[in-house]
Amino acid sequence: MKICVLPGDGIGPEITAEAVRVLKALDLKLELEEGLLGGCAIDAAKDPFPEATQRLAKEADAVLLGAVGGPQWDNNPRELRPERGLLRIRKDLGLFANLRPAILYPELANASTLKPEVVAGLDILIVRELTGDIYFGQPRGIEMRDGERYGFNTMHYSESEIRRILRVAFDAARKRNKKLCSVDKMNVLECTQLWRDVATETAKEYPDVALSHMLVDNAAMQLVKNPKQFDVMVTGNMFGDILSDEASMLTGSIGMLPSASLDANNKGLYEPSHGSAPDIAGKGVANPLATILSAAMMLRYTFGNEASALQIESAVKKVLAQGLRTGDIYEPGTTRVGTREMGDAVLAAL
Repeated sequence: MKICVLPGDGIGPEITAEAVRVLKALDLKLELEEGLLGGCAIDAAKDPFPEATQRLAKEADAVLLGAVGGPQWDNNPRELRPERGLLRIRKDLGLFANLRPAILYPELANASTLKPEVVAGLDILIVRELTGDIYFGQPRGIEMRDGERYGFNTMHYSESEIRRILRVAFDAARKRNKKLCSVDKMNVLECTQLWRDVATETAKEYPDVALSHMLVDNAAMQLVKNPKQFDVMVTGNMFGDILSDEASMLTGSIGMLPSASLDANNKGLYEPSHGSAPDIAGKGVANPLATILSAAMMLRYTFGNEASALQIESAVKKVLAQGLRTGDIYEPGTTRVGTREMGDAVLAAL
């Protein structure tokens, strides 16, 4: 199993190190090689996604990523910002399907800002399209018009792009509770009217899956009001970016949530849903569990090793049941631990 490890910026190196320790503890045949992505790559190679990393990522079976970004690069030209590296690697590897589970572990019910009875037992999978939409649409830019600055972006999707991501979502729903909610804004945007039309057509291929549609503003409200009504949600790049972050906070901490970005052959980039958290970088207090759980998703989706994935997930559950908590999920009566200590506990549970 050839894995490209991209620790990235901020807390990225700390949390990635713990996930690598867990992978090595499973006694699998692994070939791990590190590369640069994001701000650290800008500093070292003047490119957020340098050629050496491009080669490494393409040759690997899967990519394990920490996080990218930090305030020191905020004033760089747009093409020299860390986030451009993330967008480019997704595009370069053809990673069009982002899977973000939002699972509330029973031990963390009180960590959510919502009432426990609203979120207890929450288990949602958000499927987000990654390579199209307004993030990549052309034309785009900022220019002078009529004596003032004018910003513009273009939202677009082809029928094949929409159908491709919908099939991923339908397949996922088929393996879960056979419920799929497609999110759009068809009452305003023609692009997402096409999305709804294609979703309705594709549903005929999956008669065993119940398809529903919801406008994105209502979906945002319903995620807070009654999140357990959802099982699998599918949407475009921009709406998915926003809704998946919202869903992550239902679980108490974004530091608990992994993600997978897959191509058509299940080659994937695996990363925690959270950012680089520069304010706590280097302090040894970051929560590594999302990254460790991302490694479990890698074993499941890219390598088809369900047994090892379940081993990791069971170890995480055991650690939480023991009352160990990093600062983001700490509450009175539990034991506060640091990044390395949490990694040690997962290894011991394995």
